[in-house]
Amino acid sequence: MTPSLQLPAAVSGDRTRAQQRARDWAEIQERMLVPLYEAVHARLEVGPATSVLGLGCGSGLSLLLAAARGAQVVGLEPVPERRELAEARGLPMLAARDASAHAIVTVLDGLAASPDPLALAQSAARLTARGGHVVLATWGPRERCESAPVLALARRLADPLLRQLPDAFALSAPGALERVVLGAGLRPDGGGLVPCPFAYPDLDSAVRGFLASGWFDAALAFSGEKQLRKELTEALFPYLREDGTLRMRNVFRYAIGQKLH
Repeated sequence: MTPSLQLPAAVSGDRTRAQQRARDWAEIQERMLVPLYEAVHARLEVGPATSVLGLGCGSGLSLLLAAARGAQVVGLEPVPERRELAEARGLPMLAARDASAHAIVTVLDGLAASPDPLALAQSAARLTARGGHVVLATWGPRERCESAPVLALARRLADPLLRQLPDAFALSAPGALERVVLGAGLRPDGGGLVPCPFAYPDLDSAVRGFLASGWFDAALAFSGEKQLRKELTEALFPYLREDGTLRMRNVFRYAIGQKLH
């Protein structure tokens, strides 16, 4: 858990809310993916002399874990508030994609939410050194993710004219990620399923964590925060335990592609 950072006094309401959601991502939700990050780092033997670029690195937890293994890391995060938190953690960040090539380029969050996952994978491949690896990750099988009914709210509460919003599980079927790897001009080089349980100290933290994920931005804009919080609370309530904590079983899938040319 990262400590809260002091906000400037004179920021707009929208800016303040965006910064709070970024904090909630860093302090609540991002750590749920630590098992995925660690599995990827172990599989690729991340260590000294390894250069790692994180595309959509959020507030940088995956890169901090790679740096702890001795890797040279850099991130690229399009959300300004998350990028600021990554920089506050001391991580080097790219203002834009440059021509540098890295041994490992990861897309560990945001692939499933991308309107064009293949284009994102192709961008990752362009930034990978020959012989290096690209790692793509997404949700695992829908039936093995207790968060699936909660994520379904993101589409149901969004503007009906935006029903083309990405399905969180569009790339979760066996072989789907590997097809993206091949489409990006990479050679499939393994992958796996990683259990990533979501655990929260209370129901309010769970609601804040899901709101911070980015999946609900369209629903937030259309249905409003009050309605969305109400629906999220109802969807999360079945996972509440007697001691007030909340836990959901989830699985994530990752695939690795090697750049040969």
